[in-house]
Amino acid sequence: MPDDRQRTIIKVFRKYSNSLGPDALDFIEQILDENGISDEDIEISLETLAKEYNKQDDATMKVTVDILRRVYESFQEQDNPDEFQAETIDPDSHLYVIDAFEMPLWHWSVERGTFERFNGQMTISGSPESRVLAVRDRLHVIKQCVLRNEHFAPSTLPSRDRDKLVTLKSTKQLLGRAGERFLILGMLTHSKEGKVCIEDADGVVELDFSKLDAPGDGLFTEGCLALVEGEYTEEATLEIIAIGQPPCEPRSTARSIYGHIDFLGKGATSLLEDAQFSVRIRDELSELHFFFLSDVWLDHPQTIPGLQKMFDNCIENSFIPKVITLCGNFTSRSIAHGNSRDIQRYQENFDALADLIASYPTITRTTHFIFVPGPLDITGNSVLPRRPLLSTFVSRLKAKVPKAHFATNPCRIKFFNQEIVVFREDLMSKMLRNIVGVKPNVRSDDLKRFVNHLTPLTNGVQPTLSDFDHSLRLYPLPTAIVLADKYDRYKITYTGCHVFNPGTFVGGSYTFSTYKPSEINSEEW
Repeated sequence: MPDDRQRTIIKVFRKYSNSLGPDALDFIEQILDENGISDEDIEISLETLAKEYNKQDDATMKVTVDILRRVYESFQEQDNPDEFQAETIDPDSHLYVIDAFEMPLWHWSVERGTFERFNGQMTISGSPESRVLAVRDRLHVIKQCVLRNEHFAPSTLPSRDRDKLVTLKSTKQLLGRAGERFLILGMLTHSKEGKVCIEDADGVVELDFSKLDAPGDGLFTEGCLALVEGEYTEEATLEIIAIGQPPCEPRSTARSIYGHIDFLGKGATSLLEDAQFSVRIRDELSELHFFFLSDVWLDHPQTIPGLQKMFDNCIENSFIPKVITLCGNFTSRSIAHGNSRDIQRYQENFDALADLIASYPTITRTTHFIFVPGPLDITGNSVLPRRPLLSTFVSRLKAKVPKAHFATNPCRIKFFNQEIVVFREDLMSKMLRNIVGVKPNVRSDDLKRFVNHLTPLTNGVQPTLSDFDHSLRLYPLPTAIVLADKYDRYKITYTGCHVFNPGTFVGGSYTFSTYKPSEINSEEW
C-alpha cells in the first residue's frame, strides 16, 4: 500500500494525465532522497519535474524512467550557475510580439480535466459549435480556478476548516429545494422577458436583487462571470444575498500547473527558466524600459511636436527605450465612411510619422515600434480581435523603421518570462452602460477586477470572433496588462498582475507610461 509520499507523487503526475509504474515511482523517490527534499517542498519539486517531463517531444502518458532520467540530468546541468551566467543575455532574441490570430487554441476538456489543443482550421466566420465552445471555455477555465481556491478546495489532511469550505452548486441542483441557500458560478444574462439571470453549463435561473444592499468589488455587467449566493424561492428565483467576482489565480500558480502548455505559440518555459530569467532581468537589464502611448491622434496639430519632444528628451538623457508601443486611435474622428481626401490625409499622417521616427537613427537602430489599432482606425475587420493597420497606409513606416511591428488588437508582448497584454478599447463606457443589478460607485481601476477575459460582455454588446476568443482570455494571468482606454489614468497591481492605463497622449500634457520589466512596475509621465 503506498505511503503518503508516494500518494503525493501519484497525485501530482495524475494532474498532468500521467500514470506511474513501479519503476518510475521508485526512480522519483530516489531523486527526492538524493536531494534531501523536505516534505514541505516535495509537491513544488514534483510539479517542476512533471511539467518538464511533459515538455519532452517523446513524452508518453505512462511515465518512463529513461525520459525522467534525461529531465533530471538537464536540471542538474542547469543548476551550474557559472555555466548559465556565462551566456550573454540578448533582449532582442527574447522579445516577441504575439499576433492574436496566431495564438494556438486550447479548449478546456471537462473529461480530462485539462487543456486540449485544437488542431482544426480556424476561420473568421466561425461556426455554431465554436460560438458555444468559446462561452463554455470562459466558464470552465474560471471554474477550475475557483475549485482550486483555498476557500473551495478541501485539504488532503484532516482539518477543522473543512466545515468552513464553500461548495459550488449547479443550477440543476436548485430544482425542488426551495428555502435552501446556494452558491452558483455562472454568466450574468437577460432572459427573453428582460429579467436578469445567471446561466451555467446546466441551466439558467432568474435573480432577485431586492434583498441585496451592495455588490462586491468590481463591475457586474451582462456577459461577465460572477459568484452569486442566495436563497432559492418557491417562485423559482434566486434571492441574492451576495454577489462577487470569482477569486483570481496568481500567474505563478497557473504556471506551476500548466507551464508545459504553450499558450502563446512561442515555446513553453520551465519554472526554473522563469526564475533564472527574473534574476537576470533584475540584475542585467535594470535600466531597460518600454514606452506605452494611447490615442496618438496623428491628425491633431500637437501630436507630431509632442512625439518630437519625447524623442529629443530620450536622446538628450541617453534614455533609449527598448520598445515604444503606439496605440490608436491614430485619428481623432472616424473616417470609415469618409471621402477620398480623408483617406489620403490618414495615409499622409502615417508618412509624416515615419519621417519623424527615421530622423532619429539612434532610436530606430535599437528600439522596437509596435502599432496597435484603435476602434476608429481602418483595419481588416471591426470586431475583436482586430487585424493590424492596413499595409496600404503604413508602407513608408515599414520601409523607414526597421523594427516596426504592426500588431493586432489585442496583442501580447513576450519578453523572457514576462507576458504583457496590450488592449486598446473604450471598454469602461461599454461596461458602465451594461451594468446589471445594483450599480456601485464606479472607479476607473474597477476594470482590473475583470481578470479572466478582456471583454466581460455579451456578443451582442461587444462582438468577438468565436474561433479567436481565446486571444482575449487572461489565463494564465499575464505579468502586466495595458488597458489603453480614454477613461482616467490609473495603475494598480492586482494578484501579482500590474494593470495600467497610459491615458490620452494629446491634450497639452503629452501623457504616457513607461514600464520597467526589472521591477514589473510602470510610471506615469
